[in-house]
Amino acid sequence: MDKVVTSAAEAVADIPDGARLAVGGFGLCGIPSVLIDALLQAGTTDLEAVSNNCGVDDWGLGRLLMAKRLRRMISSYVGENKEFARQYLSGELEVELTPQGTLAERMRAGGSGIPGFYTATGVGTQVAEGGLPWKYDTEGNVIVSSPPKETKVFSTAEGEKEYVLEEAIVADFGLVRAWKGDRHGNLIYRDSARNFNPLAAMCGRVTIAEVEELVEPGELDPNDVHTPGVYVQRVIALTPEQAADKRIEKVTTRPRPESGASSGESSGPSGEQPLVDDAATHGLGG
Repeated sequence: MDKVVTSAAEAVADIPDGARLAVGGFGLCGIPSVLIDALLQAGTTDLEAVSNNCGVDDWGLGRLLMAKRLRRMISSYVGENKEFARQYLSGELEVELTPQGTLAERMRAGGSGIPGFYTATGVGTQVAEGGLPWKYDTEGNVIVSSPPKETKVFSTAEGEKEYVLEEAIVADFGLVRAWKGDRHGNLIYRDSARNFNPLAAMCGRVTIAEVEELVEPGELDPNDVHTPGVYVQRVIALTPEQAADKRIEKVTTRPRPESGASSGESSGPSGEQPLVDDAATHGLGG
């Protein structure tokens, strides 16, 4: 079955206002930026996004946030987006903060048909006991708080331990970005861009994948496939320009080691060695 659609606009055309989206990526690495931009252009609003974070002010999910298209976020980290903090604290955005590993497992469980699971993470805190502020009013008062969760004691090798019940996450749509994909929807992610993408693909009832390189069925080694095509309903092939448009969330540099000069590497006008981009050298650009 050929799942390729002609454009990102076509791929997201039936996403309605108010939909819940599972969005892959970690920081700005491996985010489905083309599909996010298509949603922005479509004017879709009142969205709930399930994602590790909300991008930055001018890229990724941050673009939808800046346009006031998001009503609610389920995420585990929000520290690099000032607009996110402003909207949350001023009562414009509801936020369900979730421990990162728990968020990943909630998404995986949703894609596996498992309605819930017990975990030790959060026991004895407001994660289990309730009371985490989900939404403020314009005066800074908490108007929606997290509810208490069911807990249960299990016997373990170390003795009896308490665990908290977490519910699975199933989204209306999953948006992901892959390095390679075929027309059947089989996907391969590259290095750290793998992150939350397989989980977002699993838990979406309808999953849309933007792929940097589209290949024909049979060209991918089945042993290399991270997301089988059964989880993917639509594939959009990126242009070379779209595939290359990646940003680094926080660029850090360090001086090139002195040994570089002795190995014949070029130096600057004053003999200084060029700086090395740590983020790029560690593959964090997605």
